[in-house]
Amino acid sequence: MKKIAVFADVQNIYYTTRQAYGKQFNYRKLWQIIEKQGIIVNAFAYAIDRGDKQQKKFQDALKHLGFEVKLKPYIQRSDGTAKGDWDVGITIDIMETAAQVDTVILLSGDGDFAILLDKVKDSFAVQTEAYGVPQLTAKALIDSCTVFNPIDRDLLLG
Repeated sequence: MKKIAVFADVQNIYYTTRQAYGKQFNYRKLWQIIEKQGIIVNAFAYAIDRGDKQQKKFQDALKHLGFEVKLKPYIQRSDGTAKGDWDVGITIDIMETAAQVDTVILLSGDGDFAILLDKVKDSFAVQTEAYGVPQLTAKALIDSCTVFNPIDRDLLLG
């Protein structure tokens, strides 16, 4: 059986599916699809903690599915902008995990991850997959992964 590691950029998936479709992503359906491909040995969901009850319920649902949820505090800057970026954390975890799996699956449309996927493909001979909303996913990310899986209505709630 293929060993698989999953890395979910929760904020990116939330905002892109909401912008493109006005709906939320169905993590349960995704999990079922990936499980058919092999054994999920690691699954991380990277999120921002705002202390919100609804968000906590969502995070608990992710844990129930099998994700290890990693949280960063929500930071509101004095100028009104917000900070909550997991790019470095995701990168470190993928680099530390890639040598132990056959497939790395990233849920994100962020083009910053393109060089990361190229690197792990070359260094560890792993298959790389990305899930993203096609019209909101960077072309560089689509081009860098072995397989790009478009998030469409089949992977949404409701």
